[in-house]
Amino acid sequence: MSIASIAEAESEVYDSYVRGWKGEGGLVLGYACVATPVELIEAAGILPYRIRALGNARTDLADAEMSLFNCSFCRSCLQLALDGTYDFLDGVIETNGCDHLRAMFENWQHCKELPFFHYLKVPHFYRDDSLAYFEGELSLLRDHITSHFGAEVSEDSLRRAVADWNLVREKWREICALREAERPKLSGSEALALELAGSRMTGRDFARLLSDFLGERRGSPGVRPAARLMLCGPATDEVEWLREIESLGALIVSDALCFGSRAFLQQPETDGDPLRSLASAYLGSIFCPRMYKEYDRRREFMVQTAERSRVDGAIYIYNKFCDLHGVDSVLVRRDLERAGIPVLVLEKEYSADSDAGRTKTRVQAFLERIGGGG
Repeated sequence: MSIASIAEAESEVYDSYVRGWKGEGGLVLGYACVATPVELIEAAGILPYRIRALGNARTDLADAEMSLFNCSFCRSCLQLALDGTYDFLDGVIETNGCDHLRAMFENWQHCKELPFFHYLKVPHFYRDDSLAYFEGELSLLRDHITSHFGAEVSEDSLRRAVADWNLVREKWREICALREAERPKLSGSEALALELAGSRMTGRDFARLLSDFLGERRGSPGVRPAARLMLCGPATDEVEWLREIESLGALIVSDALCFGSRAFLQQPETDGDPLRSLASAYLGSIFCPRMYKEYDRRREFMVQTAERSRVDGAIYIYNKFCDLHGVDSVLVRRDLERAGIPVLVLEKEYSADSDAGRTKTRVQAFLERIGGGG
């Protein structure tokens, strides 16, 4: 797998990897939330594709279906669905990540009448009854995929897919170690580009890509940035925005992003019932404000990540009208600063050029505050 595909993945929705898969008669299913077990899709011989907007600023078609008071990332994704960019998908899997995400999916289905549409209901608690419920939901998803596409999802194929994606997670931990080193060997923008590339690959190909990248970077001398930052927040696929931050002299050495390290927290067991293993691993690792009574674990995850990577400060970034993360940012800022980690809360429009100067100025001021201004 060519490392050149990393750059392509951050700029093209329908890139050469996916075109090649489709060209060989392969099927592609879109999903958006990290609560969706990609192993279940891949075990059916179908390519899982994480929906992204890649900085798309146009939302005129989407704005006719969704209110302007909805998250602009969701509206940007819907725009690409309505203008035909996502017509290569053979179906989508909706999740109840938030109301904005649901509105995006349901307007997509209403306007385009997708050939395959499945609503995967994800509980908001992690406990015995919700785990049993989620296992039942995964069983319904498996049955819908097999009946609609005429595919087979056996226990053996599930275990193989789990093993492939567990190798991805092992490689990602190595990526994190290179980022968190005293002299980091890759930037935060590069890590996000890697995640984007892998989120439309099979697990085996993604693991190979990460292995190739690690082989290139392990011997690098690394850099000593003016400031070490952690980035927190929801789905952020704007690689160029991260580059803008890092152009000021800082380096994003760790993250707690939905498009980022939070996508690799699952570690399903390969023994026992694979469906139950998937349900337990995914439901137990959703560190998102949508999960009730999970704030303490989420806080500890962010504090431990910040301390392990020795950050000078954290930026909590979210798109305007994101209710979940807007509220969550208040608690996170309070508790990280209590732990001695300065925090900048940055609410922004998704892919808004007019917002770029303001946000860059605020980041520069923050870096000066923590002693890392260039």
